[in-house]
Amino acid sequence: MGGRPTIYDVAREAGVAASTVSRAYARPGRVNSDTARAIFEAAERIGYRATRITGTLGAGTAKQTGAVALMVSDITNPFYGEIIKGAEEAARLAGYALLLSDSSEQGSVERDVIERTLDLVEGVVLASSRMSDSAIRTIAKQKPLVLLNRQMPDISCIVADQARGIRRAAEHLGELGHDTITYVAGPAASWPEGMRWRALREAGMELELRIRRIDPDAAPTIYTGFATAARVVEEGATAVLAYNDALAVGVIKGLTHLGVRVPQEVSVVGFDNVLLGEVVDPPLTTVTAPRRKMGEAGVGNVLALAAGAHTSGETLVLPIRLVVRGSTGACLPVDQRRRYSISPARGTTSVSGSAAKAAGSTDAGSR
Repeated sequence: MGGRPTIYDVAREAGVAASTVSRAYARPGRVNSDTARAIFEAAERIGYRATRITGTLGAGTAKQTGAVALMVSDITNPFYGEIIKGAEEAARLAGYALLLSDSSEQGSVERDVIERTLDLVEGVVLASSRMSDSAIRTIAKQKPLVLLNRQMPDISCIVADQARGIRRAAEHLGELGHDTITYVAGPAASWPEGMRWRALREAGMELELRIRRIDPDAAPTIYTGFATAARVVEEGATAVLAYNDALAVGVIKGLTHLGVRVPQEVSVVGFDNVLLGEVVDPPLTTVTAPRRKMGEAGVGNVLALAAGAHTSGETLVLPIRLVVRGSTGACLPVDQRRRYSISPARGTTSVSGSAAKAAGSTDAGSR
């Protein structure tokens, strides 16, 4: 090829116009993600290195950092795994490093960490931010910023179609004969929590389903879901829709521990489609969105903003779908349902009624 590779060499290698290559580096969010990936991979094959974006700090002082920040609310939550992978890949292919931080579900921690790292990065991607709107706007005035899994006016946002996902889950449970859905809620500060609860209430009215709500007093983890299973039993629930898959998996494990059969007696639906949902027994019916693409687009858009692109606060809404697995089934007729009572310690259940006799058990124990 001779000499240092140019954008024209990259264009030939990727089979696109040189202007498309230039736009992919200058404004990544304006180029189709598949095309951008082909360009960045072609550049890597031939050894092309783009000139880094140069930001401005203070009184016209130029500074380039070569890094982008990604803040997640809980790095142990498997929901963020695909987002992180997508963001890391997009940053690496564009020649940037990804600075990953965890807010431990606390808006004050999130703001403190972001403010201390602003000078180290050229843009910030916030995934499921727990900060107030005013705090987010303050940061957006200082650095290019993109929100994932949350929507705000005048801020570049990328979200999944929450309402559609909840509607599909409610329709699925209704089609199975359930007339009541018990919702196991997520953190009050979570934007998706508010959207999902509102969408479920609306779906309940339209589909003529009764909606109940359980508010756990802890983070939305498997352990919290496990502890919540006793309340699900006390509610007499036949169908549970959980805020996320971690809660749903915990509910399944807790119900099994209490001797309640899933899905024969209680159907359970999660949200997010993380790997845990595939390995739990029975496998979890859940709502899924393209989380890796969300991470890729978040980094692409924040780099576009850093390069001078303008935004009027558009929101990119990603499609969503229901994945049906073994944790949901037909609702039992009332006369075939077992009646449970929970011990004060919530460690055991006892079963009564003709259905219990038919099941060959008078004491479900604490399996």
